[in-house]
Amino acid sequence: MTAVVLTAMVNGRPVSCSIPPNLLLVDFLRDELGLLGTKQSCEVQVCGACTVLVDDRPVSSCCFLAADIDGRRVQTIEGLVDTPFYERVAQAFVRHAAVQCGFCTPGMLLTAKVLDERGTPMTAQQLRADLAGNLCRCTGYQSILDALEDALGEGPQS
Repeated sequence: MTAVVLTAMVNGRPVSCSIPPNLLLVDFLRDELGLLGTKQSCEVQVCGACTVLVDDRPVSSCCFLAADIDGRRVQTIEGLVDTPFYERVAQAFVRHAAVQCGFCTPGMLLTAKVLDERGTPMTAQQLRADLAGNLCRCTGYQSILDALEDALGEGPQS
């Protein structure tokens, strides 16, 4: 198998390396870059735990080849942590007790970032529809929806 040369920006930092052409993005992020916030769960693009942003669009990294980020920008939860958006949403998650095990939280927050950047206020119904690809096995969703409606309901503030 011939290696692929990959050059990309991951969380604002340049990355350049040779990788196998069949390496999944989730494995590249976790195993090669040590970015453990991206979770591997269903491995079939259903649960959203592996969601990352590629050029500001959410993708399921469990079904996305690492070679396909060549020349692109990737943001993981680690790249979101020091932003005003993260602080605002994290505070809302605490206020609404929206985290239990935390396994789904990185994917939820990265998806929410895209929703926030739309620039329009979010209703509970819109949030339900837009988060349909992110599964939570602990909270029953209501606390997550309450937290995100709190944080995003007024439109972007970051």
